[in-house]
Amino acid sequence: MGKRIVIALGGNALGNNLPEQMKAVKITAGAIVNLIEDGNEVVICHGNGPQVGMIQNAMTELVRSDPEKYIPCPLSVCVAMSQGYIGYDLQNALREEMLNRGIDKGAATVLTQVEVDPDDPAFQTPTKPIGSFMTEEEARRLERERDYHVVEDAGRGWRRVVASPEPKGIVEIDTIRSLVESDHIVVACGGGGIPVFKTEGNHLKGAAAVIDKDFAAAVLAKQLDADLLVILTAVEKVAIRFGKPDQQWLDRLTPETARQYIADGEFAPGSMLPKVQAALSFAESRPGRQALITLLEKARDGIAGKTGTLVCG
Repeated sequence: MGKRIVIALGGNALGNNLPEQMKAVKITAGAIVNLIEDGNEVVICHGNGPQVGMIQNAMTELVRSDPEKYIPCPLSVCVAMSQGYIGYDLQNALREEMLNRGIDKGAATVLTQVEVDPDDPAFQTPTKPIGSFMTEEEARRLERERDYHVVEDAGRGWRRVVASPEPKGIVEIDTIRSLVESDHIVVACGGGGIPVFKTEGNHLKGAAAVIDKDFAAAVLAKQLDADLLVILTAVEKVAIRFGKPDQQWLDRLTPETARQYIADGEFAPGSMLPKVQAALSFAESRPGRQALITLLEKARDGIAGKTGTLVCG
């Protein structure tokens, strides 16, 4: 029996710019279609950190070039733009790969809004990295000139950070569920979803934020009643004491050990920490649910129990 699987794709599965993305999605589609070929229902959520930063920078430069002609583009709209163009490449790559293997299924991208709380404290403390990596000098210049919040990102360079509120629910969940149940491969909650909150009446207003795609994928997986959440990242397994001589790879994480490692500061914020937290949130949401953290190219082996870190409730 196949499983209903929600996959959270890391940035390494998409590249950092348009030419890189065109190449990356072909490799990504091959790994995902392996799972479809095995009889699984698959829903895909992806990140958009580099892409949404690139879009907003481009929009900012347009406004600077002619402020009378162009108006500033809200971050929520930039998220929507990134969903569209990443989804376009992903669904086409998936469709092509499935047809090459004789699999007759549709692939569709759902422009997805995700509800957040406007009073979420995250709006006061930006933590979500977006855009490309920079030197400290470049980051400090943007801090001065554009009033950006910048941080050093897990030893990899400096990046802009924005608010990252907790996702509460998927607005288009019924549409996504209908597509899954009619045997479509769905790309949804791209970039963590377009963050929105309710205002007067039935109006949804975009928020100046980027939702972490791993947390959004966990909420999506819960609402779709998925069997498995697969979080794909740049390492084959989760590790404690990462990068140190006594580094230890983990095959399995229980809620108790995961919480202890989190309390001990074993997982880097903005890197492995949200992946473990999201995996734990899904695995604990109902008996029998599990989450897997591994490499894209190891996803099939991970689901078969051969590798990766399995998080159990």
